[in-house]
Amino acid sequence: MPTYEYRCASNDRVVEVQHKMSEQLRTWGELCERAGITPGRTDPRAPIEKLMSAGYIGGGGRAEAPPAACEAPMCGMGGCAQCD
Repeated sequence: MPTYEYRCASNDRVVEVQHKMSEQLRTWGELCERAGITPGRTDPRAPIEKLMSAGYIGGGGRAEAPPAACEAPMCGMGGCAQCD
């Protein structure tokens, strides 16, 4: 199954998921559901854009990149209230 990267402009997060070529993801909520992550504070109706196809990655292939930058003290680049 192909692997795709999507970016949400509302939170500047990039998420990688696998899905059929015929499937189209359009919102942050759809992407989160497919990736098995919570939408956090981002509106689930926020639009997303497909960045690229990374081909087939065996063994699940789900990964989530941390936010681009966070100024919160001791954030660790992802999962804090400011990033979500």
